Amino acid sequence: MAKSKTTFFCQNCGAQYAKWAGQCTSCKAWNTLVEEVVERGSKPPLWEGEGPSKKVAKPLRISEIQTGNESRLPSGDPELDQVLGGGFVPGSLTLIGGEPGIGKSTLMLQTAIRSDRKTLYISGEESQGQIKMRSERIAAASDSCYILTETLTQKIFRQAEALRPDLLIVDSIQTLHSDYLDASPGSVSQIRECTAELIRYAKESDTPVVLIGHITKDGSIAGPKILEHMVDTVLQFEGDRNHVFRILRGLKNRFGSTAELGIYEMQANGLHPVANPSQLLLSQNRESLSGTAIAATLEGVRPLLIEIQALVSSAVYGTPQRSATGFPPRRLNMLLAVLEKRAGFKLAAKDVFLNVTGGIQVDDPAIDLAVLAAILSSNADLTIPSDWCFAAEVGLAGEIRPVPRIGQRITEAEKLGLSVIFVSSHASVPEKNHAIDVRRVARVEDVVRSLFGSTP
Repeated sequence: MAKSKTTFFCQNCGAQYAKWAGQCTSCKAWNTLVEEVVERGSKPPLWEGEGPSKKVAKPLRISEIQTGNESRLPSGDPELDQVLGGGFVPGSLTLIGGEPGIGKSTLMLQTAIRSDRKTLYISGEESQGQIKMRSERIAAASDSCYILTETLTQKIFRQAEALRPDLLIVDSIQTLHSDYLDASPGSVSQIRECTAELIRYAKESDTPVVLIGHITKDGSIAGPKILEHMVDTVLQFEGDRNHVFRILRGLKNRFGSTAELGIYEMQANGLHPVANPSQLLLSQNRESLSGTAIAATLEGVRPLLIEIQALVSSAVYGTPQRSATGFPPRRLNMLLAVLEKRAGFKLAAKDVFLNVTGGIQVDDPAIDLAVLAAILSSNADLTIPSDWCFAAEVGLAGEIRPVPRIGQRITEAEKLGLSVIFVSSHASVPEKNHAIDVRRVARVEDVVRSLFGSTP
């Protein structure tokens, strides 16, 4: 039996301490240090196929290193493959996190079922019967998908060695535990040890491994931060459970770009890729509605048109309300101050409500101009033409600032049949014949005159 050693780990950041303290000096969190027993000593092989490597690593000049064509394992999901950079890389470790009920397990289960490769799905949260019921709802039966309900890593590796799958999915990493540690599942030391064992298995067997992870109340992936450093790829599954759209973002990718993202629509039979999300996010009947404007934004490298809705009304109580859904509230307050100071609109005594339709969160500064247009339209109760859109940032001095990749935004608006797009007068618009009218504006006053014909 290896000698045991007692240490203290911060459950928030994973920092290690020799003795207990009230505050973690690394992340400044209080009462997060928990005592855990760590067993140190020589470890037997994790599975029968593992053993001492006969290769001796030697330093090589970078010019002498031989590289071949990178082979990837397609997942069968075009959106997931796009975010991964073409598919799963053999021997890689991928971590996907998201809120409870957002669809992480559904996405990975339908990937396992629809793939033509042999896949082993490890579940530590559901029974085989529960997974079977869910699989019947989202996809047809598959002979290449194997389900195992187990939480002990040593037993998982023995089954994986016997089956030799092409893809291993673990749901979730917080439920696994190893016999080499006395700590409880989900603790910092167990998560770190189980992840290290899975990395050893992935590298030795050349099998891609996917880990599903929980998140904390502030939206970060639960467990030590070193978990995200250990894996090769970190994906974030986002969206509002009350809406149908889900967004898969790449936060870290050692084998591709993190600018790609996938967009899904949640339906009764699972998650379905959305080929043209702009058409689904735009309302089809907006001719007689004030307070609505279209913004040309970018999600990763994908252009997207979204609808901004605003409602301006007289404040019933002494303090006016400022509410924003899908848009940063502080930025809304800044834009209202710009309208008050630079354009002369008296909005200090009025309630302002803002909503980004579709339940998505947008942080792109390029939608500033659309937000201003929607607020002004609701305040004056005048309708903005339904085939007009906006793509520009608004500065504190009331100037209209250019945004990157304006050509992609114009092309997306042109593709959906819009007739006018407002951009900054300093934007570098590609020199080509556009079917859409590109109108350049320099200040907020220019936008007001273009929309309503006069300024207050």
